Amino acid sequence: MTRSTSDWLTRSFLRYQHVFVFAAPVVFVAAVILFAPIQGDGSLGYWLEYWWLFPFFLLGATIVNTVGISGSALFVPFLIFIFPIFAYPLKPVTLVKIGLISESFGLSSSSVAFVKHGLVDRRLAVTLVGGAVPFVVAGAVASFFIPEYLFQFLLGLALLASSILLFKADLGHEEPGSADDGGATAADGGLDGMPNDADKLGPAGVVTDGGGNVTRVDRDGNDYGYTRGGYLERFANYSVGGVFQGLAGFGIGELGIISMLRTKVPVKVAIGTNHIVVATTAILASLVHVFGGTIVPGAHNISIASTPWNMVVWTVPATVTGGQIAPYVASALDTGTIKKGVGVLFAVIATALFLIASGLA
Repeated sequence: MTRSTSDWLTRSFLRYQHVFVFAAPVVFVAAVILFAPIQGDGSLGYWLEYWWLFPFFLLGATIVNTVGISGSALFVPFLIFIFPIFAYPLKPVTLVKIGLISESFGLSSSSVAFVKHGLVDRRLAVTLVGGAVPFVVAGAVASFFIPEYLFQFLLGLALLASSILLFKADLGHEEPGSADDGGATAADGGLDGMPNDADKLGPAGVVTDGGGNVTRVDRDGNDYGYTRGGYLERFANYSVGGVFQGLAGFGIGELGIISMLRTKVPVKVAIGTNHIVVATTAILASLVHVFGGTIVPGAHNISIASTPWNMVVWTVPATVTGGQIAPYVASALDTGTIKKGVGVLFAVIATALFLIASGLA
């Protein structure tokens, strides 16, 4: 495929991204209903049984994508504490599986928006995903073996760490520069002379000088300057976060965004790139959770049919819709207040999980 053909395909995809984004859950739901092995009778009543999950996951996806954290950080606690009130308790491996499948679609939905605005650094994203993969797989496989009390303790630990990081992280969007230098840098469709190196992803201009200094220009013509230094610190955060991502369905996004900001990656570029990393690792972890139980020796007795498909046919469309709504919510509300509220909620849930794991509740 030639460079011009690749660019044309990219521009066409991003131009009609809403069509592809909303077509994905439709295709997924259709494939599940037609082909997925199930443990129910497959009647209309079976598929409509958990329709009430849609508004819960829609609200959750909107919140997490507005704040910029992993969806399972809210979905998994919801499935532990709220879902049993209306239905029945779920096994840890099952609720993590539901959270990861739902999160994969929701984050992929919002990731496309960042690509469309030229706020994803492909070189950073590829490096981070490549380094995190073995840790994500290890965490997902470990979830097949650990006892429930240990899972609850580790989940509480991850939520507590996420709460602390949410309070410490300054996710205020810094004012970018303006590409008014006579055409040296510009976004697609902007001025002439747009830098267009191999690290470009989406409608952005990118140029990297001999010293490793990157100038990125988004679709609106705003420019961001940074370097890609700090790989060691990011690797440490993303590897630890990757283990929790595979184990509990979240963690890599919360730890990852902190390492991005600490290594001086601009906030908007950090959030955009982090979305790609979290979405990719969530997809990988969900595949391990869906298929791993049937092939990993000694794992809990988990089959593909044990996945509650009549739940995910509602949670997946909800998270995709929430991912598209989130940018509008972020522009209309004070995300700092939302971030603090979610941080307090995480701390409360973590405390409850510690009490349950210790047998005190």
